Amino acid sequence: MALYSENSESVLPIPESNLNPVNRSLSWRVATNLLVSFMYAWQGVTYAFRTQRNFRIHVVVGSLAVGLAIALNLPLVELAVIILTCGVVLTLELINTALESVVDLIVQQTYHELAKIAKDCAAAAVLISALISVSVAGCLLLPPLWQLLQSQLS
Repeated sequence: MALYSENSESVLPIPESNLNPVNRSLSWRVATNLLVSFMYAWQGVTYAFRTQRNFRIHVVVGSLAVGLAIALNLPLVELAVIILTCGVVLTLELINTALESVVDLIVQQTYHELAKIAKDCAAAAVLISALISVSVAGCLLLPPLWQLLQSQLS
């Protein structure tokens, strides 16, 4: 496989070893039906869970926040807000992973300032969403948790 360079008419070779680090033999195919489309999407989730430490951390922290919200009997709207903010973090982590993979495919083993900017900005989007998610969960979970602790100590 080859990639055209923007700076010249030459073709940049891409080693086959960089194209298929995980067996994704059907990744080039278009989904033939809705079930296959969901299967491909689930493969993306499982890939991120297996290979991305931060995705696993976000899943665990999000699950704890949702579990605590359920245990504290938060109103459904507040539970939905926590679920939504956790979902945004996971979604942005998946987008970050996809963007990093595409950038790595294009620049390979070389350094490029624009590649750094793209990867840093995508990571920053995840960081900001995670901080906001923690803030939202704190605002919604800390008051009833504090109330529960005070009632247990009294």
